[in-house]
Amino acid sequence: MLLTGCRRGEIVNLCWGYVDFERECLRLPDSKTGAKVVYLNAPSRALLQKLPRMADNPRVVPGMRSDSASAAIDYTWSRVRTAAGLTDVRLHDLRHSFASVGAAGGLSLPIIGALLGHKHAATTARYAHLSADPLRAANDAVGARIAAAMSRTSEAVPAADVVDLPPRRSDARR
Repeated sequence: MLLTGCRRGEIVNLCWGYVDFERECLRLPDSKTGAKVVYLNAPSRALLQKLPRMADNPRVVPGMRSDSASAAIDYTWSRVRTAAGLTDVRLHDLRHSFASVGAAGGLSLPIIGALLGHKHAATTARYAHLSADPLRAANDAVGARIAAAMSRTSEAVPAADVVDLPPRRSDARR
């Protein structure tokens, strides 16, 4: 889930027949927003290729019964959280983390939304939380460029970076 941004239900219901290693994607016939293609990055492909397959169970995350994996994923997540000391992290938080890492890496909200299968940008905006560090760094960079442009020092800002503003009305009349 962390590597794909998939919803819990998409992973719980994921069958090997939906995994397309040749085209490097998952072809989900049904998700919260309908049929969906999930692109697989290299780490998610490697993880999927290592998972064992059960002859009598078509699911990627098999449960005790072939008709449900729900309990298996919840039990496994509980063990992972305990081992990692992440007692307050929900399974759905992995989806939010996927979006946040994308946003911190400079991906646009429409791209992140497409990866997550969101229909509305407002939904993606709630998912893609940015930590303070990238925001501070971006703010510092913007402030430095503006300050350099205002001081008009050629050594501080290359000429191509200086924005020439149109003359004010009072300047144009002179």
